[in-house]
Amino acid sequence: MQPSDARILRGAAIPTAGVGVGAVLIGLLAAGAKGAFAAALAAVVVIAFYSISALAVAWASKISSQTMMLAALASYVVKILAVMVLVTTMDGVSAWDTAVFGWTVVGLALTWIAAEFRVAMQRGRPYIDEPENVLDRSP
Repeated sequence: MQPSDARILRGAAIPTAGVGVGAVLIGLLAAGAKGAFAAALAAVVVIAFYSISALAVAWASKISSQTMMLAALASYVVKILAVMVLVTTMDGVSAWDTAVFGWTVVGLALTWIAAEFRVAMQRGRPYIDEPENVLDRSP
């Protein structure tokens, strides 16, 4: 993993974990112990899914930029589908508050995306590196 990839992963995981702690407290106030458990479970799910996705993209970036883009798109689709399946299959579960779980997943996913975007914008270097042997076709 490149240092820039590690910085993006840390820059997204730490704020998401912080918001996750806040979500656990809000879940506790809103729905008691079941709400706190649901928020904690949602935090674990979001951080795990997004971390695995970031690791997959970092691995693919070592191969080529096209592979990296394919890995990013594929991991996004798989991640969204997996969270959708998880939320719909756990709709009738009574061990935790499903509404708190669903809203926490949405909130933490948006937090991760915003934090990742913030770190990426602070890097100050372009996402696409132009090949060195490109012919200059300017008039």
